[in-house]
Amino acid sequence: MKFRDLLRKKDLSMILTDGRADCHAGGSSSDADGLRRELGLTDLVAFGIAVIVGAGIFSTIGNAAYWGGPAVVFLCIFMGLACGCSALCYADFASRIPIAGSAYTYSYAAFGEVIAWVIGWDLIMEYTVAASAVSISWSDYFTSLISGYGIEFPRFLSMDYFSASKGVQKIGELLSQGHTLETIGRIPGMSFALSGYHAWNEAPLVFGIRPILDLPALCVVVLLTAVSYTGIRESKRITNGLVTIKTATVLLVIIAGAFYVRQENWSPFAPNGLPGVLKGVSGVFFAYIGFDAISNTAEECRNPQRDLPRGIIYSLLICTFLYVALALVLTGAVNYKDLRVGDPLVAAFSGNGANARMIAGIVAASAVVTMATVILALAISQSRVMMSMGRDGLLPSIFHAIHPRFGTPWFSTLFTGAVVIVPSQLMNLADVTDLCSIGTLFAFALVCGGVLVLEEDKSVSRGKFKVPYIDSRYIFTPALLVIASACCIFSPREAAVLWRYPHVIGFAAVSALLAYVSFRKRLSLIPLAGLEICLYLMTELGRTTWLGFSVWLVIGLGCYLAYGRKHSKLHRVRASRTAGVTKNN
Repeated sequence: MKFRDLLRKKDLSMILTDGRADCHAGGSSSDADGLRRELGLTDLVAFGIAVIVGAGIFSTIGNAAYWGGPAVVFLCIFMGLACGCSALCYADFASRIPIAGSAYTYSYAAFGEVIAWVIGWDLIMEYTVAASAVSISWSDYFTSLISGYGIEFPRFLSMDYFSASKGVQKIGELLSQGHTLETIGRIPGMSFALSGYHAWNEAPLVFGIRPILDLPALCVVVLLTAVSYTGIRESKRITNGLVTIKTATVLLVIIAGAFYVRQENWSPFAPNGLPGVLKGVSGVFFAYIGFDAISNTAEECRNPQRDLPRGIIYSLLICTFLYVALALVLTGAVNYKDLRVGDPLVAAFSGNGANARMIAGIVAASAVVTMATVILALAISQSRVMMSMGRDGLLPSIFHAIHPRFGTPWFSTLFTGAVVIVPSQLMNLADVTDLCSIGTLFAFALVCGGVLVLEEDKSVSRGKFKVPYIDSRYIFTPALLVIASACCIFSPREAAVLWRYPHVIGFAAVSALLAYVSFRKRLSLIPLAGLEICLYLMTELGRTTWLGFSVWLVIGLGCYLAYGRKHSKLHRVRASRTAGVTKNN
C-alpha cells in the first residue's frame, strides 16, 4: 500500500456523474429507478429548522443557562456567528458539489479518500448519536406529558439500563451512609439518580435479568424509520407540517414568556463569569447542530445549486434569532438556577399560575409532536451519507441500493434505524450530547479547511455561491493575540490550568501554524475563522469525550484498511487503467 493511494482524490466531474446517475430527471415514479427530486427552497428551510430546533433548545439550553446565567444569550449569539462561518462554507461546497454526502463528499474532493472515509465514519457517529439524543429527550417529554393526565409510565420502561444501574449504586452508597430517600431527594442534582434507583427496583426479574429499556425512544425511532423508508415526498409533507407547529410553539414561549419576565432574574447577569458561560458551550452548540444536514438532500432538490446555499443560510438565521430571544425570555421568567431540568421550556411556565401552566401543557404537547421531525431529518441525513459511501465502494454496495418503488436508499435507511436504537437504550442525554458535538465540530472544521484548500486549486470550478473573500493577513494573527491576552488577564487561573492538557497545547500549535500560513498565503478570513472556532470549541469538551471520539476514529480507520481501501471505486478505476496500460505495453 502506497501512502499516496490514501490521499487519492475523486474528481469533481466523477462525483457529479455518479450522483446524477442516481437521480430521477423529474419527480414521477415512472422514471428510471433513483432518488426523486422533490424539494424546493421552502422545503429545505423547513428541513433545516426541523433538525436545528430539536433536543438542544428543548432540553440542553436549560443546563447551559444554569451555568452561564442570563449571559448565556451571548453564547447563543457567539455560536450563531461561529456556525455562520461554517454555514457559508457548507453553502460554498453545496453550490460547487450538489451531491449527497455532505462533509464526506466535500472531503473526497478536497483532501482525498482516507480523510473522506474518516469524516464519513465521523458523520455516522454524529447523526446516530444526535438522533439517539433526540429520541431520549422525546421520551422524557412524552412521559412528562402523559403524567400530567394521570398516566404514570413505568420508570423501568423509560430509562436506559446503565443509568438505572448507576442510579441504584449511587443511592445505595448514600443509604449506607445513613441518608434516607427523603433526605436524598433534597440533595441538588440527585433527582436523576433517584429515578434510576426506583426504575431498578420496580423492574421485574426475568431469568435473573431486569428488563430496563427506554420503550418510548425505541418506538419513535421505529416509527420514523418506517416514514423515511416510504419516500422523501411523504417525509417532506410530515416535516413541513410539524415544523410549522414547532416554530409556532417557540414563538408562543417567546411572546407569552415575555409577560412573565422579571428584571431581578437577570441579576447577576453572569453569576459564574466567563468560565460559567463557557461551560454551556456543548449544550448551546448542540442546539445549533443540523444546518449541515440540508446538504445531504442535494440529490433530491429540484435546483440544488441555487436552493441549497439559501436553505442553509436562511434556516441558520431564523434559528439564531429564535434562540437569542428564547434565552432572554427563559432566564427572565425563571431564575437560572431552576433551569437545570430536562424540559426548561415547560419549567418557564410551570410555577407562574393557572394560565402559565396551561401554556406549559401546550409546549409539552407540541414538543412531543415536533421533536419527532428532528429524528426523521437525522435519519434521512445519515442514510444518504451511507448511500454515498456505498456508491463509492467504501461500504458494501447494498448501502447504495435504491428502492424501486419508494425511491429511497432502503437498506441504509433500515440500518440507520437499527443503529440509532442502540445508544438510545444504553446512554443518557448527557453522555451523547458531547459525543455528538465533537463529531459535528470535526466535520465543520474539515469543511472550512476544505474551502481553503479548494481556494488554492484553480482547476476546481466555482458554484453559483462562494464564500466572500476577506484578506486575513492583518486580521487573524492580531485577533488571536488580543483574545489570548484577554484570557490571561481576566482569567489567569483558568488559563494556567488549560496548559496542562495535551489537546490545548495541540490547539495552540495549530493556531500558530494557521497564523503563519494566513500571513504567507493571504487566506480567506471566513473559512479560516470557522476552522479556528471549531478547533477551539473542541478543546472545551472533556477528556472522556475525546477518548470516545478517538476510539471511534481508530475503529473506523481499521475498517477502511480492512475493507474500504481495496473495494473503493476509485481504487478499482485506477487499477483497471494501470492494468490496461500494462497490457498495451
